[in-house]
Amino acid sequence: DPHCTFDSFVVGKPNELAHAAARRVASGGEVEFNPLFLYGGVGLGKTHLMHAIAHELKVSQPHLNVVYLSAEQFMYRFVQALREKKMMDFKSLFRTVDVLMVDDVQFIAGKDSTQEEFFHTFNALVDHNKQIIISGDCAPNEIKNLPPRISSRLSSGLVVDLHPTDYELRLGILQSKVAAFRLKHPDLEVADGVMEFLAHRISTNVRVLEGALTRLFAFASLVGREITLELTQDCLSDVLRASERKITIEEIQRRVAEHYNIRLSDMIGPKRVRSFARPRQIAMYLCKKLTSRSLPEIGRRFGGRDHTTVMHGVRRIEELMIQDAQIADDLEMLRRSLEA
Repeated sequence: DPHCTFDSFVVGKPNELAHAAARRVASGGEVEFNPLFLYGGVGLGKTHLMHAIAHELKVSQPHLNVVYLSAEQFMYRFVQALREKKMMDFKSLFRTVDVLMVDDVQFIAGKDSTQEEFFHTFNALVDHNKQIIISGDCAPNEIKNLPPRISSRLSSGLVVDLHPTDYELRLGILQSKVAAFRLKHPDLEVADGVMEFLAHRISTNVRVLEGALTRLFAFASLVGREITLELTQDCLSDVLRASERKITIEEIQRRVAEHYNIRLSDMIGPKRVRSFARPRQIAMYLCKKLTSRSLPEIGRRFGGRDHTTVMHGVRRIEELMIQDAQIADDLEMLRRSLEA
């Protein structure tokens, strides 16, 4: 895809490690990690980075044999080779590449013959120091119906998680798209606050965000009007409604109790033992960050506690996030599952 280059990839905290790793592979020199496994939800940039690597290698080292395809295409070619009795051609094609990129590898999980052939192809390339880049919607050990020996091989290099976008990254993406559009349409006018509004309201994924912006550009140019906040709300009313999913205090309490394997009644109840108190503070922190509820209301939902108790819990978790990597990881995992 000509649009998917490193120049058009907006880097922020949620994707900076994935970007750095992709840049390292694209440099064409010897890489310490093989394979590079990129994983994350829809529209976070996995495919963009893979295309960017291919573009970079094509320019810097045109002699390299670089192959990019989806796992579905890999399976289709494998089945076709079986049917036409051309397995030797298939093996020759995939085992003589310099760089192999396979997108959405979770697609072949459970498809015994295909995943077996993929495993042998993978081993043959690694044994010959050929670079492999793979993407999936979750970490290798979380892909359902994938045999342990394959998931462990996929985990043997560098596994990088592309986190959901934060407000700053979404705003950066929107601003870069507006700048690119203005090169072709210099008369485009965007009122102050519109991009900030969209970055705040559309947090699902980058594809939805970009699609909304494309629609907005088309509408504004067709009717010849400035992109104002009012026009944005009218034009994107359905997208904005779909992005309005409210996270509730009850949902947060349930998820946190499940995560720490405790009863909901114990987390909300009066017991102050650490095994209940810490999850309770984490749930309070998430309620403060992910809902618009006031501290007194949050306190009431946690067994009628005072708002100062909630405030203390929130501050304590903010301190522990810096000191304790496990708590930081737990919070990130819970936040992602709640916002999914």
